[in-house]
Order: sequence, then C-alpha cells, then structure tokens
Amino acid sequence: MPDTLPCPECRSSITYPTGTSQMCAECGHEWNPEEVAAANAPAVVKDANGNVLQDGDDVVVVKDLPVKGAPKAIKAGTKVRGIRLVDGDHNIDCKVDGFGAMALKSEFVKKA
Repeated sequence: MPDTLPCPECRSSITYPTGTSQMCAECGHEWNPEEVAAANAPAVVKDANGNVLQDGDDVVVVKDLPVKGAPKAIKAGTKVRGIRLVDGDHNIDCKVDGFGAMALKSEFVKKA
C-alpha cells in the first residue's frame, strides 16, 4: 500500500485511512496527515515588507534599534550582510558592523 503513511508515534507501516485521518493498527494512534505535514514544514520568515528571507540574504535595518549596553543605537539604513535564520522571537542571527554579533527581529529589517 504505497498511499499509506507511517505512524508518527511508533513508525509502523501498518496504517489505514479513516475518512480525513489515518489510524495505526499497532498502537492505535490517529492523526491528520495534513496537520503532521504542516507541523514539519519549515517556518517562513518574512521581512517588514512581506518578502521571504533566506539564510545568507543581505538586509537593511528600517528603524533605529536601541542596543542594551551600547552607547548608541543601530541606525536605520544600516546594511547587515549574510544573515542566518534561527527559531525564536529574534529570528535573525547576524554580525552588525560596529556592534558585533547579535540577534534581530525580522519585522525591523527589509531585504536589500
């Protein structure tokens, strides 16, 4: 049966469809394959303008961002090169010239 999916709980291949969901014959787990696929899909990170960001993109800061412990803020228009996307609230890791390594929120940058 190539149209059945393995169970996400026990990885058994003995599953069968039950309408809109799948059921495992071995452990009894029932799941919706669409929800499992959506949960396993990579998160999409968008900038302030709604453009999709990817690892290695260059971005520009759109507003002055105060930096805790620094005497000055990161000014709007500062270009940040080679970003790395991560999970969490601050979803961009980068190095900002004059400030060093830091984490930024994607809503305060736009794709360069």
